[in-house]
Amino acid sequence: MRIKGRVAHLLGASVLCVAIAGTAPMTAAPAAASPTTMFNGIMSTVGGCQTPVPDLIKWCTDTERLTPEVPMMLQLNPFGTRIVILGAGLNRDGSMKPVLVTRLQAGLSLARGFPPAGIITTGGLPRGGRTEAQAMRAWLIAHGVPTARIATENRSRTTVENARYTARILAAGRATGAVVVSSPSHVKRAMLNFRTAVNGSIPVAGVISGYTNGAPPVGSGSGSFGSS
Repeated sequence: MRIKGRVAHLLGASVLCVAIAGTAPMTAAPAAASPTTMFNGIMSTVGGCQTPVPDLIKWCTDTERLTPEVPMMLQLNPFGTRIVILGAGLNRDGSMKPVLVTRLQAGLSLARGFPPAGIITTGGLPRGGRTEAQAMRAWLIAHGVPTARIATENRSRTTVENARYTARILAAGRATGAVVVSSPSHVKRAMLNFRTAVNGSIPVAGVISGYTNGAPPVGSGSGSFGSS
């Protein structure tokens, strides 16, 4: 298969990249990266996911394993990486549903672990006088995140629009990578949309919410894309 052949070539190149990186000075080092984290890190960059080719993006994204672990790009370069927390529909009064709070808790954990990383909250569809992104921003500030660290994307109505509008914020801020945080049933589809939206300009990784003990859910390997 042409796509698999290309990925095999890129994975071979990644070995050389790792060898070169081992001889170069680094500003940070990954903390006890697991095989899953390392595999996903390779796939999100030289492994084939960072590309403008739609078929390769889908194949590569579906090959990755869902995990709550910190992605390599955030460990290695928190200054250039953005933590993107995806919204979910608010209640009629503007309060947040548990699924959204769970996403925020996962994003907050990453934010506390990597203070230099900027944060983007996404989601339009206002309820109770505020959008999802605004409600998420207020929650993060209430939990100690500095206001200046948070950007909001308030226009989107779908995950595709989340990705499209957030890609503009990433480009404007000269981000070198993005970590998408969402629910287990939603992350892979979000990663696919975001990787398509950035058109291969930067790597995009994913983190699933709801697993604070660090254990991914059963059956979290490659599979079909879920819905939000």
